[in-house]
Amino acid sequence: MDTDDATEDLPLVHVSRPGTVTENAPAVVLIHGRGTNERDLLPIAAQLPEELHVISVRAPQEMGGPNSYTWYDLDLSGGGLHSSQPDPEGFRRSLDLVHEFVESAVEAYDLDPDRVGLLGFSQGAITSLSALLERPESYRWVVALNGYLADSHEGEVDNADGKPVFVGCGAMDQVIPPERAERAAELLAEGGADVRFEQYGVGHGTTPQEISDVVEWLEERY
Repeated sequence: MDTDDATEDLPLVHVSRPGTVTENAPAVVLIHGRGTNERDLLPIAAQLPEELHVISVRAPQEMGGPNSYTWYDLDLSGGGLHSSQPDPEGFRRSLDLVHEFVESAVEAYDLDPDRVGLLGFSQGAITSLSALLERPESYRWVVALNGYLADSHEGEVDNADGKPVFVGCGAMDQVIPPERAERAAELLAEGGADVRFEQYGVGHGTTPQEISDVVEWLEERY
């Protein structure tokens, strides 16, 4: 997959790969997980429909290791990693940056504002779902892999009414238990979202079948 590091003055460091549609283009914004960077999800991006303009963003907070970033710290007060929640201050900062980035990227890259989707893994999935609930008018669809719906946004699920959401998880995930992803799917469906929920025989990761399912699902929605 060929990529170009963008030079536009946008609020998040990112990598951009234009699709075959060059004007008023449909787009996907990739949001990586904790401890990685904007290049982590590019292998998935390479399998997405070629019409999509792919933009992969980097989280704003360094974690100390090389090329290691996070969208927020973890609030472990509820009982440890398996029941953790986003730290409210960092989560708010990152959500605001994602919203600002997407708004700016639409103009900078000549994207169709009505055809921008989010694809997130782990922290990126959590961030993507909350972003959709905060600004449903800004995002056409969301793919949330190995994540959950933050407690802070459970009361806003009605905002996703009619929105397509793909929720995937690993049946053996020891970082974010699959029950949390399933709960997110249930809540979003109760709010009226058009939800597809799938479990796969993997831990905190993805499988070729999962990505194939995501691509097939996307082809009818972007």
